Amino acid sequence: MRQLPIIVASLLLASPCAAQKAGPSLSPQSPPATQPPSATIMAEPVAVMMGACDANNDAQVTRVELTACVARSFVMFDTANRGMVGYIVFADWAERWLGDRNALPSPFEVDSNGDNQITLAELQTQFSKTFDRFDRDKNETLVRAELLTLDISRGIGGGRDRPSRRGEPRAP
Repeated sequence: MRQLPIIVASLLLASPCAAQKAGPSLSPQSPPATQPPSATIMAEPVAVMMGACDANNDAQVTRVELTACVARSFVMFDTANRGMVGYIVFADWAERWLGDRNALPSPFEVDSNGDNQITLAELQTQFSKTFDRFDRDKNETLVRAELLTLDISRGIGGGRDRPSRRGEPRAP
């Protein structure tokens, strides 16, 4: 009968609750010490492609360089030389040049006339709009810093856990 309290005590110590309390406390927000921290600066797939269009290796992409690069990438997939590709071929193009078949811009966004075909002109128009969105200083040249995105959902750049600067509203 003396062994019963020892067995009960050893079972309590080996229970998951006891193990949780005995081990180090990890909050859900912080990664384990063996894991690197999450990235807070990212690039959209289209930004990665645009950065790769730097033809003269000066770490800048001009609209001329981008237009030529998009044309070269399109011609590789317009194997029938029709001047247009369907949505499936566009998905193949996106997988090759953007890294994923579902990366933006989507074929629905690019196909401006809704004919289920994407022409080089439609793709160039979409990339021109994207160029304008990234070109923050409006100097017709993209530098790497303009192609990066700050991920504020991870508490950086005015997130909920950081006070606002100079009266700016906090992110929701």
